Amino acid sequence: MSARPDTLFIQSLAKGMKVLECFAEHPAPLSLNEIAEYCEMDRSAAQRMTYTLVTLGYLERGVSGRGFMPGKKILERTFDYLRSVPLLERATPLIVDVQRESGERVELSLFDDLTIIFALRRQTKRQTYTTTLIGRRLATVHTASGRAIMSHLPADEVDSILARSQSKPLTTRTITDAERIRALVAQAAADGYAVASEESMLGEINLASAVLDHEGRPIAAIDISGSLADWDAEAFAKRFAPMLMGATKALSGKAGLS
Repeated sequence: MSARPDTLFIQSLAKGMKVLECFAEHPAPLSLNEIAEYCEMDRSAAQRMTYTLVTLGYLERGVSGRGFMPGKKILERTFDYLRSVPLLERATPLIVDVQRESGERVELSLFDDLTIIFALRRQTKRQTYTTTLIGRRLATVHTASGRAIMSHLPADEVDSILARSQSKPLTTRTITDAERIRALVAQAAADGYAVASEESMLGEINLASAVLDHEGRPIAAIDISGSLADWDAEAFAKRFAPMLMGATKALSGKAGLS
């Protein structure tokens, strides 16, 4: 028997969101034909969706009116989200203090099953533009933050994340072997923090510790990122792990964080 249709699911709304989401993989002004192709819809449907989204302000015309790009209205919804999550308000002064004390890039990422998503980022002057932006997603299994979070999950949930993850490695140093990742998660559970070297960006080391809610569930992580030109993994962890775990401990265990 075929599955019953989901009567609460609005297909047209989903198509509109798909148009917005196609810019994640194609960050440039897109033509109507490109949007239709990337979203797997006919040109007529793409035209109606883009017209509606432009009218509402969620899409804008590109330079000289050529193509379409995300609109400024999206930033308003980002603002709405950021001010609605108590964790981010409470974490901001801590992130500022840790960045000032460490002199390195400090970030808070939120746990979202197979991915983490950056919600707060405090950079140093030497960082590239993309490493300063919130909203970027990375695979949970391939990041120090993700593994720090996984170290607080039951074994069956860790296995589920590993089994369902299909993300591509970001660098030639990204660890993809499931057993090696399990070992790193176990090490993070023992140490209270996780370390990743050049797995997200070549030349960079990341140190992360999880933030827990009042029930002991991991909901986020704070990480400190430095350059391997300045640090080796052991020295980096020795210098910053106590500071990092102090920050996550100060945030953890409070009701109403998420």
